[in-house]
Amino acid sequence: MTTIDYYFTTLSPYAYLAGTRLEGIAEAHGATVAYKPTDIMAVFARTGGTPPGERHPSRMEYRAQELPRWAAYLDMPLNLHPAHWPTNPAPSSYAVIAAQNAGGGDMGALVHGLMRACWAEEKDIAQDEVIRACLEAAGFDPALADSGLLAGAETYAANTEEAVSRGVFGAPFYITDDGARFWGQDRLEFLDRHLAGRGA
Repeated sequence: MTTIDYYFTTLSPYAYLAGTRLEGIAEAHGATVAYKPTDIMAVFARTGGTPPGERHPSRMEYRAQELPRWAAYLDMPLNLHPAHWPTNPAPSSYAVIAAQNAGGGDMGALVHGLMRACWAEEKDIAQDEVIRACLEAAGFDPALADSGLLAGAETYAANTEEAVSRGVFGAPFYITDDGARFWGQDRLEFLDRHLAGRGA
């Protein structure tokens, strides 16, 4: 069975705009998704990237047009300037890691729920009550928000190291078993074609 390694940060607006299309593609091709939340700022620092707030005004102005454009195209709600962004992505990332290890719920719904909370619902995904609500809504034990914090921190760091070593430089980023890499929610169609044997 094919595995898609999915590298992301729970704070990424572009990962939010991916919705649950990745999960639909995986299901269509009998693939599984390995969710790998990463410290995207560390990835940027080590791969030549620049944090959003430090980018040239031209890049920031384009981002301010592109995000609403994609949100409208995908018919998804989006607040371009969320009340709680940036915030600490580690607690929500640890919860994703704990949920994946525990099983029993819908990982796609959890990951998207956390991002939706930030980008559409004006919630702080660093807060325990927000994380617990997202876990419960996705069919997981909300107590996972409080468990395995050390293991979560270790896996989060390991995911970040692995991401850099495998050529990841942004989010969302998808890598298939055969090493094909796809950066951005707008490349999901190419991922789909690749899994179908219709693209490089």
